[in-house]
Amino acid sequence: MASSATPQGSLRQRNVAGLGKKNKDGPSAASSDVEIDKLVKATGVQAPKVSERDYKIVGVFITAMAFLTRFWGISHPNEVVFDEVHFGKFASYYLERTYFFDVHPPFGKLLFAFMGWLVGYDGHFHFENIGDSYIANKVPYVAFRSLPAILGALTVTVVYLTMWESGYSLPACIVAAGLVLLDNAHIGQTRLILLDATLVFAMACSLLCYIKFYKLRHQPFSRKWWKWLILTGFALSCDISVKYVGLFAFITIGSAVIIDLWGLLDINRPGGALSLPEFGKHFAARAFGLIVMPFIFYLFWFQVHFSILTRSGPGDDFMTPEFQETLTDNVMLANAITIDFYDTITLRHKETKTYLHSHPDRYPLRYDDGRVSSQGQQVTGYPFNDTNNYWQILPVQDDQKLGHHVKNHDLVRLRHLVTDTILLSHDVASPYYPTNQEFTTVSVADAYGDRSADALFEIRIESGKPGQEFKSISSHFKLIHNPSKVAMWTHTTPLPEWGHKQQEINGNKQLAASSNVWFIEDIPSIPEDHKRREKPEKKVKTLPFLRKWFELQRSMFWHNSQLTSSHPYASLPYQWPFLLRGVSFWTQNDTRQQIYFLGNPIGWWIASSVLAIYAGIILADQFSLRRGIDALDRRSRSRLYNSTGFFFLAWATHYFPFFVMGRQLFLHHYLPAHLASALVTGALVEFIFSVDSVGDDVAYPATKSGKKAPIAAKRHMSARERYAGQSLLASWIAALVILALVAAGWYFFLPLTYGYPGLSVEQVLRRKWLGYDLHFAK
Repeated sequence: MASSATPQGSLRQRNVAGLGKKNKDGPSAASSDVEIDKLVKATGVQAPKVSERDYKIVGVFITAMAFLTRFWGISHPNEVVFDEVHFGKFASYYLERTYFFDVHPPFGKLLFAFMGWLVGYDGHFHFENIGDSYIANKVPYVAFRSLPAILGALTVTVVYLTMWESGYSLPACIVAAGLVLLDNAHIGQTRLILLDATLVFAMACSLLCYIKFYKLRHQPFSRKWWKWLILTGFALSCDISVKYVGLFAFITIGSAVIIDLWGLLDINRPGGALSLPEFGKHFAARAFGLIVMPFIFYLFWFQVHFSILTRSGPGDDFMTPEFQETLTDNVMLANAITIDFYDTITLRHKETKTYLHSHPDRYPLRYDDGRVSSQGQQVTGYPFNDTNNYWQILPVQDDQKLGHHVKNHDLVRLRHLVTDTILLSHDVASPYYPTNQEFTTVSVADAYGDRSADALFEIRIESGKPGQEFKSISSHFKLIHNPSKVAMWTHTTPLPEWGHKQQEINGNKQLAASSNVWFIEDIPSIPEDHKRREKPEKKVKTLPFLRKWFELQRSMFWHNSQLTSSHPYASLPYQWPFLLRGVSFWTQNDTRQQIYFLGNPIGWWIASSVLAIYAGIILADQFSLRRGIDALDRRSRSRLYNSTGFFFLAWATHYFPFFVMGRQLFLHHYLPAHLASALVTGALVEFIFSVDSVGDDVAYPATKSGKKAPIAAKRHMSARERYAGQSLLASWIAALVILALVAAGWYFFLPLTYGYPGLSVEQVLRRKWLGYDLHFAK
C-alpha cells in the first residue's frame, strides 16, 4: 500500500527523468516544452493539444457560468425565505450594535453585516417572519444575497483549481467543477442569506491551499512554503469561524499532516533522513501555521463581535449577570435592587421562565405509577404573574432587623404569603422523578419546630463572591436545600389535571446543571415610589476578553447540544448521499411557485456511485496485492491512494461524524462532503479512462539497457507532462456524457431551485422522484 493519504504524496515518483535543468524557481516553461516534445517522440503517439492556456480559458468560462447560475434571478423572491429570518436578523443586530445570541461563531454573520454597512443599511428590519416583504420594508436584500452568491461562484473556481493544482487532466477538472457548478443544492444555498456558502468556500480553499503547500515540500521554510501554510491555516480558521462543523476540515488537513510528518521521520525516506532538530522545526512550523494561527484568527472574530455588540439586546438572557452588566441600556443595570430579609419576592426560572408558585391543593395520595406522595401542599411552576407567586424571604431565626441585606451563601426560609406556609423539601420522591425530592410547604409552626432543618435553603449566587449582596434581576442563583444539598429545579413536562397542568418543582441532585438557575424578577413589597426603587445612573462594567469568550463558548456549545427537537424537514446522514429528502424553503400558492432545497439527483447519484467504486477499487487492489498480483503500475497506484485518497478522506471526515451527532440535521450539512465527492469523481474519471504511463515507459528502456536513469527533478509534474503523447479521447467522452446528464438534471429541477416559473400539480408530481415532500398549490 502507498505510504500516505496526502494530496500529492506520490509526487516524488511522478517526476520524469531528466526534465531539464532547474534554476532557482524550477525548470523554465521553454525547457519543459522541449522535454515534453522528446517524450512524445519517444512514445510515437501524437500529443494532445492541451496547454496551460487551455486550462485558463476553461477556468474563466466555468467561473463565468458559476456567477451566471448563482446570480440569475437572485432578486426572486422579494420576501424573507427560510433561515433568512435568522441570519438577516443577526446582520441587522450587528448594524444596530444590539447584543444577540447564536449557536454559530460570528465570522459568517459579520460578513453579512459588512455587506449591509457597505450599502448604507441601518438594520431597521428584523426579518421576523418568513414571507415578510423586502420591498415594503426597504431592505437591500440583493446586496445581502450577493455575498453568498459570490462565494458560491468562487467555490466552483476553487474546485477547478484544486484539480488543476493536483495535476489532473482537463476532462477530470471539468467533471469535478461541473458537478458543483450544476448542482441545485449548492446553487440554492448560495442564493439566499445563509451561512453555508461561506462555510463551503472556506472548506474548499483549505484543500486548495494545503495542496499548494504540499507541492512545495521540497522547498521547506521558503517564503512560498510559509505563505501557503499560513493561508491553509487562515482558510481553516474561517471555516470553523462560520460553523463548528468546520472542525471536520481540521481533521482532514490534520490527518494528511500527520501522515506527512510520519514520512519525514522515516530514516530511509528518498530525500534523505532528517535529524530530530530538523524534524522538530517541521513539526513546530505546522503546529504554528495550522493550530496556533487559526486559533488567533478565530479569537479575532469574537473580539470584533464583542466590540460591535455593545448595547443590551435579545441575547442578554443567555449570558450571566456579570456579562450583561458590560452592555449599555441593560435591564440589570437599571432595575437591580438589593434584597433585604422580610422582602416579598417573585422567583423565576431562568430557562423556562416559570414562576415558583403554590396553592392550597395537595399532591394525590398515589401517583399513576403507584408511588405514594406526602399529600403535602403543591409547589409548582406557573407561567403567569399571580399573587400565589409571592414569597417572603425570612432569616433562619426570626430575629433580624429590617433593612438587613441578604447575601451569597445565606441560609433563608421562604414563606408563601397567600397560604401562610413555609417552603420545604424532604426525602419523598417527586411526582415525575423518583430520584428527585418533592417540594411542598408546611405550617409556620412546623417550619420553626420539628421540620426546622428541612425548611432551610441556601442562596448560592452563580459565580458569586463570599458576602456578595443578593439582588433582583442581576443575581442568578441556585436555591440549595440545606440538609439534602439538592437544587430546586423544574422542567417543561406539565403535571396531570390534579396539578392544573402546571410545571413540576423538585429537588435535583445534579447541582452543576445550568437548568437549576433562578432569579428574582421583582420585589412586590417595595412601593413604586420607594427610595429603594430609584435608578441612579450606573456605570457600564467591563470584563476581560477571554472571560467573555469562555462564557459565550460554554453557552454556545450547551445550546447547540440542545437542538434535539424534531423538525418536519430534518433528515438522517444515511439519506444524504442518495438524496432521499429535501427541505421546503418557500412557497407561494397564488403563483404556484416554491423553493425546494434539493441537490441535482443525477449528479449526487453519480458522485455517490463513484465513491463506492473507489472503495471497491482499493479493496480489490489490496486483495490482489495479498495474492501477489500487481494489477496497477506504480504511478497510477500512487495517485489513486494519495491524491484521490486525500479527496476521499475529505469526504469521509465531512460525512461520517454526523452519524454520532444527536442534534437536528438537514441536507445542507452534506454540502462540504458533496464537494469532496465531486473531487473524487473527477479524479476517478481520469483513473478509469486514462493510462498514466509515459514516465515509466520512457524510463524503462534506459533501465533495461543497463544505464542508470538520471535522478528525477524535485518538482510537481503537470497533467500535460504526464499525458504527453497520449490520447484523452476516452476521458473527454466520459466527461461530456457525465456533464450532459448532470445538466439535464439541473435544468429539470431548476424551477424548484430558482423559485420560478410556477409548476402545475402534474409538473410537481413529475419531480417527486423519490417521494420528495414538495408543496402542491391549491
